[in-house]
Amino acid sequence: MNVDLGTVRGQLARTPGVLDALLRGLPGDWVGLDEGPGTWSPRGVVAHLSHADRTNWLPRARVLLAWGEAEVFPPFDRAGHQAAEAARSLDELLDDFAAVRAESLHALDTLNPGPAELARRGTHPEFGPVTLAQLLATWAAHDLDHVLQITRTLGGGYREAVGPWRAYLRIMRPA
Repeated sequence: MNVDLGTVRGQLARTPGVLDALLRGLPGDWVGLDEGPGTWSPRGVVAHLSHADRTNWLPRARVLLAWGEAEVFPPFDRAGHQAAEAARSLDELLDDFAAVRAESLHALDTLNPGPAELARRGTHPEFGPVTLAQLLATWAAHDLDHVLQITRTLGGGYREAVGPWRAYLRIMRPA
């Protein structure tokens, strides 16, 4: 499937509202749930998404557009969100994500990549050559991956409470 910039942008624009509707007002023990060691809570995921918008997607897109394959993308610290997560309430994290995403979408609109730019290649530090279209599609899929993670984590909070219905609930099955 070809990457349609309008669809990607629309997807990215919806994520803050989806997460706000899903998480705002939930008790702290629920938004602090995780799936075990080395996994993130919904709070952590929101902080991670803000961090990724600030330090990953657009910085890499700019490097790709400016340098092509000649410059390797800057490294991304996947856990770089932890200080912000610890210092802020969930409401503050959700508000920050909404603001950062709005800025990101404005910056993407300013870049306004056309077909030639979407096909342009850059160099990922692990994967090697990638296109701008792949980077933007991954940004949208990354959001969806984390929405899935959050819903699976919240669903897991009901694992014992649902009793035998667990057998019929895919959300209760191990990832």
